[in-house]
Amino acid sequence: MTIEDIAQLCKKQVLRWTKHILERIFRRGISMSDVENALTNGEIIEQYPTDYPFPSCLVLGKTKEGEALHVVCGSNGEELWLITAYIPNNFEWTEDFKQRRKK
Repeated sequence: MTIEDIAQLCKKQVLRWTKHILERIFRRGISMSDVENALTNGEIIEQYPTDYPFPSCLVLGKTKEGEALHVVCGSNGEELWLITAYIPNNFEWTEDFKQRRKK
């Protein structure tokens, strides 16, 4: 899966908003448009090729206000399943939010 694949699926509007992501973004004050913006303008920072039922990845993007946003999504090549989204913090992530800090 590439960021271009993700952006294309967003453009086609074949997004599957899971109950989990909808609950999380509502609780965290993240808008659906922020999630889509992160996916269409972001970069993949982690790949999870063995995830079930589809390979997934972690995308680093930005909200419309410019705040860092992580989105986990998976795809079967036809649809993009949105799993979760959150604002990363400096305790768990490096300053650029691209790498997990060592514990």
